[in-house]
Amino acid sequence: MSQRFDVHEEITNRIIAAIEQGTDAFKLPWHRPAGSITRPKNIASGQLYRGINVVTLWVEAQIRGFSVPVFGTYKQWQEAGYQVRKGEKAALVVFYKEYAVESEPDNESDEGKRWVAKGYWVFNAEQVDGYVLPKTPPVSPIERNARVDAFMTETRAVVHHGGQSAHYDVNADHIQMPDAGLFTGTDTSNATEAYYSTLLHETVHWTGHKSRLDRELGLRFGKDAYAAEELVAELGAAFLCADLAVTPMLRDDHAQYIDHWLKIMKADKRAIFTAAAKANQALEYLHGLQQAKAA
Repeated sequence: MSQRFDVHEEITNRIIAAIEQGTDAFKLPWHRPAGSITRPKNIASGQLYRGINVVTLWVEAQIRGFSVPVFGTYKQWQEAGYQVRKGEKAALVVFYKEYAVESEPDNESDEGKRWVAKGYWVFNAEQVDGYVLPKTPPVSPIERNARVDAFMTETRAVVHHGGQSAHYDVNADHIQMPDAGLFTGTDTSNATEAYYSTLLHETVHWTGHKSRLDRELGLRFGKDAYAAEELVAELGAAFLCADLAVTPMLRDDHAQYIDHWLKIMKADKRAIFTAAAKANQALEYLHGLQQAKAA
């Protein structure tokens, strides 16, 4: 009897492989050169992929060298008027289907609903004939800064500057950032991007406060809760950087977590799914603050 296909295990293994094979500059799949990383979208719906599917498709982009962030099933590409080239290999993404079950009388949190993960296969725009990505004007650092500043203003997060450490103080409920002039660039990003990617990372931590998303990972991850929260912030910041056109950076003090994250993923095939879901929840919360103000 053949072993049952496990979508969680397959996707987790792909992410682990991408991290282990990454270069020093791009050790994580969500760290890419300036302008080359955006959240992938679906060719049929035009909707941006969410949660774990963002990470999964970034992994595929890293492994295969894709630069166009557009994906779709074989049928979706055909319906859009394009043809997937013969011999091209698809990428695996996942969606969750809800189904009803009989509720348990003694379980107050049981609403008679369960979710099952279903995998489906998508192809990148660079695997089809005829598709041309619409050209968009490059975003200058000045525009990018203004965009993130406006975004942060709408969150109403309290940000203090000073000292040498970037962190979120949960007790005082404020983000602490070194002065922007203390940040330095790398071969792949400038000092401005280093500052803003760090700020967005700490802002994801800020969303976890009990007055906001009340993110508590101890029950799920036990002694690994702190590292798991850093992974949530790392993914959430990458999602935000993609949306706001900022090059994400791995800080020196966060590089130490990579081996820990790999151990968590290797021991728990659903861990990265949970982290990505929590990161996506933070992303939507922060975007919701923008929408609420606009409304």
